[in-house]
Amino acid sequence: MSFYSGFSQNIALTDQAKISVLTCGTGNESYSLFGHTAIRVQDSIHALDVVYNYGAFDFRTPNFVAKFAKGNLQYFAIANSFSDFLSNYTDEKRSVYEQQLEINSAEKQQIFDNLNHTLLSNERFYTYKFIDKNCTSMVVDLINKSLGSTVIVKKGDLETTYRSVLFPYFEGHFYERLGTSIIFGMKVDEKATRIFLPFELKSSLAKTNYKNEKLAGKSEVLLSFEKEVNTSMWNNWYTYLVILALILVLNKKAIDFTYLTGMGLLGVFFIVMGFYSDHQELAFNYNVLLFSPIVLILIVFAIFHKRSLVYKTVLLQIVILLIYGIFIASKAHFIIVLPLLLTTLIILVRIAVRNAKRIPIII
Repeated sequence: MSFYSGFSQNIALTDQAKISVLTCGTGNESYSLFGHTAIRVQDSIHALDVVYNYGAFDFRTPNFVAKFAKGNLQYFAIANSFSDFLSNYTDEKRSVYEQQLEINSAEKQQIFDNLNHTLLSNERFYTYKFIDKNCTSMVVDLINKSLGSTVIVKKGDLETTYRSVLFPYFEGHFYERLGTSIIFGMKVDEKATRIFLPFELKSSLAKTNYKNEKLAGKSEVLLSFEKEVNTSMWNNWYTYLVILALILVLNKKAIDFTYLTGMGLLGVFFIVMGFYSDHQELAFNYNVLLFSPIVLILIVFAIFHKRSLVYKTVLLQIVILLIYGIFIASKAHFIIVLPLLLTTLIILVRIAVRNAKRIPIII
């Protein structure tokens, strides 16, 4: 329910007004894996208790999937009553934490006015970016803008990469972790110097000073739930390793080529997305060295019984994989892609052995 149906947006907050940052716990749905950030505005004199959220989107948007993939899907800000907000997170069994901002009345009014301006202007809509423009970064930017300086910055470890920061959030969601590991490119290997996740903001707020005082008060628990860890019998390491092991143990030419076809087609998809999408996280995806379209050429040679070309193409791809393995050895996703790397190497070696026997040795 939009708060505009209940009162005028031109309210002058009283001395009783409070403004807080809300941090919402993680869930098991893809949209909730990283938590959520919102801003709460209270004023008992005006019977006002409203929560502002960035990051809403409409599934009914024409060409929704294409726009999401392209990276130009318009997200928007909304406002709801606090009671509705809390009820929603109670239903989802997700914790909610509150940090009240220790700022003066004029600064509270400025934040309130800027929030309302956002909702009543074109600023309500924005183009979502996974790292640079999301529900958390938008809150940080709005508060900093309202306070007139870059008050809130990331505190703590600035050497860890974005990819490493994300990994713990996928507990119990193995294939989501694998998927993001292979579709994300070089941007997520940069040092995570920008606040982009809700609990990073929560931690940084607790360490931020403003005008020689703490910017935020002690975190209060509004809702507390133990997160239910996903224990799916399919979404885990075991099925991943069993499937790859079966491919190797069965040692069938048709299965090997089916596996390589899948890897090659994924590589083509990654390349296309890197050029098509405006999501910088998908650009310069070096994982195409593992999911290499070159294996599709290899398969074409095999279909036409060009054994010499198959052999040479296999050797080329093995060299590429070895280079890839060395390159990602220090990356956060090395362990999770290692089974794929080893499986592909073994299959390629098998193909090389099958075709090497047909190549005459000239002395």
